Amino acid sequence: MTRILVIGGGIAGTATALALHKAGFDVAVHEAHRDTAEDIGAFLTLASNGMRALAQLDASDVVTALGFPLRSMRLLDDRGGETAQVPLGEADDTLLRYRCLRRGELNAALQAETLRRGIGLSHGARLVSVENGPGGVTARFADGSVATGDLLVGADGLNSTVRRSIAPGAEPVHAGQSVYYGYTRGTPAAEDTGHITMVRGSSTAFGYAVSPDGETYWFARVGGDPVPAGELADPAPSAWRQRLVGMLRRDATPAADIVAGSTDDLMATNATEIPLGTPWHSGRTLIIGDAAHAASPATGQGASMALEDAVVLAKSLRDTPDLDSGLSLYEACRRPRVEHNITASGQISRGTRTASRPGGAPAPQRPGDDTLAHQLDWNLDLRTVVPPVTRTG
Repeated sequence: MTRILVIGGGIAGTATALALHKAGFDVAVHEAHRDTAEDIGAFLTLASNGMRALAQLDASDVVTALGFPLRSMRLLDDRGGETAQVPLGEADDTLLRYRCLRRGELNAALQAETLRRGIGLSHGARLVSVENGPGGVTARFADGSVATGDLLVGADGLNSTVRRSIAPGAEPVHAGQSVYYGYTRGTPAAEDTGHITMVRGSSTAFGYAVSPDGETYWFARVGGDPVPAGELADPAPSAWRQRLVGMLRRDATPAADIVAGSTDDLMATNATEIPLGTPWHSGRTLIIGDAAHAASPATGQGASMALEDAVVLAKSLRDTPDLDSGLSLYEACRRPRVEHNITASGQISRGTRTASRPGGAPAPQRPGDDTLAHQLDWNLDLRTVVPPVTRTG
């Protein structure tokens, strides 16, 4: 296998390209958008597992130049009282420490690193169809161009064209919440940087972190019907801000004042998830990241899981003798872990499970936590830690 096509130049796609290139494969990335920005108004946190994956791709410096580190998490009740403060992930290791950063900046940095390493990256390449054959796979794009390879990896996100070619009936479903993201300067939450505060409100889950330059990054998760498509297409920041402040004023926490003082750089999205058991590959075509296992953002693991995907896929293909065995190894390692995340995150969004534990008790272990360091270690053969193939749901 010599040539791999990656569809999608977001976090999952660029990380996968970096990993495959490091493993010695000839790889090219095809991105539908004409620029680097992806969800420029939103931010995310990379957890220690995601930072560990980046380290294996020799990309830590690229990411630690962005955003700011998070060492701990504070928990507040609806009266503003602190109920716990606990370390986040591997907080003592500067390389693996949680990081808060803007999605668009992360995406642009990973694309720049992809180009710096000599990996082909084309913009404006919108996929329209995939054709599998016994000797290769062909991607056809809206501009009439064609690309061929030995494997096509669909990292084209929630509304994946590649997924529809593999599993036409597998569409994302609403996970029970809408999520709003924003930024506030001169915030009344005069706190030190280095931690994220989670507020368990009476009707809305809220979180915020203060950057070293005094800007507050915040999100609010609101249960109920999804935000109408018309609102998402034609954003109404003032109306969203007013609506959120009204809900947050019910509680005696800093949340309402933070939102009231925010800029118009608000973003709204609906929490969605991919159904469990969705097929991931057919012939010479595979989907990864959100295209395969998007979850609601309640666990904050979307980007980190995509980074794990990239490393494990490259190692699976590197450490096995043929494509079929490589894809089987990849799925055996990844499916139990990511489907557990879909389930856990969906339960939080639907209110059937709490996101944080009273007293700061440790989170239940996810499938694969005990072998993750080995799975991601670039110098170790992945076949020595293959878990049993199990499926959730």
